[in-house]
Amino acid sequence: MTDTLNQVLAQADASLPRSLERLFALLRIPSISAQPRHASDCRTAAEWLREDLASLGFASRVAETPGHPMVVGHQENAQGPHVLFYGHYDVQPTDPLALWHSDPFDPRLVTEADGRKVIVARGASDDKGQLMTFIEACRAWKSVTGALPLNVSVLIEGEEESGGINLLPFLKANAAELHADVALICDTNMPNRTTPAITTGLRGLVGEEVVIECATHDLHSGMYGNAARNPIEVLCKILATIRDENGRVTLPGFYDGIVDAPDAVRAQWRGLYPDDAETLGPVGLSLAAGETGYSAIEQIWMRPTFEINGISGGYEDDGFKTVLPARAMAKISFRLVPGQDPLAIRDAFRTRVKEMLPPDAKIHFAPHGASTGFAVPADGPYLAPALGALTQEWGVPAVAIGSGGSIPVVAEIKEALGIDSLLVGFAQSDDRIHSPNEQYGVESFHRGIRSWVRVLAALAQG
Repeated sequence: MTDTLNQVLAQADASLPRSLERLFALLRIPSISAQPRHASDCRTAAEWLREDLASLGFASRVAETPGHPMVVGHQENAQGPHVLFYGHYDVQPTDPLALWHSDPFDPRLVTEADGRKVIVARGASDDKGQLMTFIEACRAWKSVTGALPLNVSVLIEGEEESGGINLLPFLKANAAELHADVALICDTNMPNRTTPAITTGLRGLVGEEVVIECATHDLHSGMYGNAARNPIEVLCKILATIRDENGRVTLPGFYDGIVDAPDAVRAQWRGLYPDDAETLGPVGLSLAAGETGYSAIEQIWMRPTFEINGISGGYEDDGFKTVLPARAMAKISFRLVPGQDPLAIRDAFRTRVKEMLPPDAKIHFAPHGASTGFAVPADGPYLAPALGALTQEWGVPAVAIGSGGSIPVVAEIKEALGIDSLLVGFAQSDDRIHSPNEQYGVESFHRGIRSWVRVLAALAQG
């Protein structure tokens, strides 16, 4: 196996220019799932991936859902375990477009001041670049040996960035077809540029949109100020009660069921991130602003949170207008850890808002997804071989880490298929995912391909 593995790795190296070309072709498709005007682009991305998988010998298809389609592919081997790889082809909206240095869907290679080369485009890191590392690893195996070293199924969805409401029903409806021994998910980060990692803890998510309306229309603030209820003021007062002066969320029962990571794990994290300035410095910050008594990395990886993601109302254009708005809106999110019930937290939030609503104010809620936090078992049969493969590739001991993000598919795969997941990602904290000028390092892409080549070999050997 060693000689074959080295040949496959050499093929991945030699094919890097073509691998980049294929990634750029996928990045040019503006598959923004949250915006209806891009529905046809989402389908184009799905068809592109189906054709690419078919070119590698996968029995692939575009599978319909009530929303954007899924891409499903299978390639069987007579021996070895069966893995299910998951990724998503949809991307976040590009707003604010004015902050991009170039067209978000015209990918380009940029050399940074330190000489590092990065791919700049929407979806470069989240998740097109990441999912293509796996597909390119499969391509390298097929080019050298004519086969994959184990049984591989692929599931690529198109609604991860917009709630993913059709994923769980799809998994359940196709459970027999999609069942495998373990799922592989490439939608996570490395803790730094040199340390490979497998994410074993994820936060869940509750997303909520709140609209408060008062008057029937916008009013002149000189004629109605003080006398008329101001929905922006009402909304701000309510949201300001959700955290206390120590950063703790004040909703009843919010922290029920939570267990912090063991001291040994927290010590390992402190070794990776010895101070908050190192964690927050890349984004221009220095001090942790959340719960007292927890470091920044602990707040991100193991503690729940409440955040205001957007707020608007009244006059927001250039210049000044003395208006008293009729309507105010906020988009908020809770990141949840294992033990918390997302539906109970949504109910507690809505109850708080309703209790504080004054006369002449009306409230409307719109849900935007709800998922539980998830912990991957540390004693699973595939974790150690995968960590060993990553250690071989990077020359640094691979570590198990947490993640501040939410990847609902992990819990949904467990619920629908009964299997655990390995979350192996190569993104960096400065990839600017969900922000203007998203990027993905060429080294992340290249070493990601090589890493998956090794992981597939390690899992095949057991």
